[in-house]
Amino acid sequence: MQTQFTVQIGSFHKINKIPNAWSNDAYLQLMALMGLDDGLEGMDSAELREMCMMSLNDLGTVEAAKMVLTHLFSDEVTEGKIDQLANDMASDRLWEEYSDCLFHERFFSAYALLREAFNGVFAQPTGVEFSVNITAENTDDLTMFDQSLHPAMVRLLACGLSPDALMHRLYEEQISGTQFPEAEGILWQLVLVSTQEGARQYKMVSSEFWFGQFAQVEQFDATSHADVADEDE
Repeated sequence: MQTQFTVQIGSFHKINKIPNAWSNDAYLQLMALMGLDDGLEGMDSAELREMCMMSLNDLGTVEAAKMVLTHLFSDEVTEGKIDQLANDMASDRLWEEYSDCLFHERFFSAYALLREAFNGVFAQPTGVEFSVNITAENTDDLTMFDQSLHPAMVRLLACGLSPDALMHRLYEEQISGTQFPEAEGILWQLVLVSTQEGARQYKMVSSEFWFGQFAQVEQFDATSHADVADEDE
C-alpha cells in the first residue's frame, strides 16, 4: 500500500570523496598487494596514506587501478574483468556507468583515491551528501523504513525527481513493484539522525548522478512502500 509523506530537503552539498572510505587496514592491504608491506608498523595514518599514494603513483595508472580494483572486487570480479576495468577507468566514469549499481560506491572511492595519487588523471567522482526530514500524519507509517530502509527511501526520494529522471527510466518496475535490491547501490550511506512523533530525519550519501536535482528542491509530497518479504526466505 502506498503511504503519503511530506519530505523536506535539509542540508545538501556535493562531495568528491566519502569520509573514512579508506581505513588504515585498507591501505595496509593495498600495500601488501603491491608487495610493500614490510616496515609499516610504526607509521601513523598520514604517513601510511602518503606511502600508499606514492607507491600507487610509481606503478602507473593502469597497474595502480588494477591494484585498487583487486582490493575492492577480487571476491566478485574475475582477474580478466579487473584488467579490462583498470584500462577503462582513466576514460570512463564507472561510479555512474557500470551496469551493476551495487558496485558504484566502491568505484567512487577507487576514483577518489586514484585521482589523488595521480594528480587529476582520473575523473573526479561527483557525489552528494544530504539530509531529509520526513513527516507522516500517522507515526506508524514511518515504520516502513524499519522494515526495508533502502528500498522504501529510494521510492520516497524518486517522488521528488522529475518524471524523466534517469531513476524513473531505469528502475520504474522496482519503484512501483515489491522488490528493489538495487536500492542499496543507489543510496550508499543512509543513517537515521533523529526521530519524533510523526517525523524522522535521515542523512545519506549517494551519487550526483541520481540526486543532483535535489540541489534545486526544498519540499515535495511523496508516497512509498516497503519491499514484500520473499516467501522463499
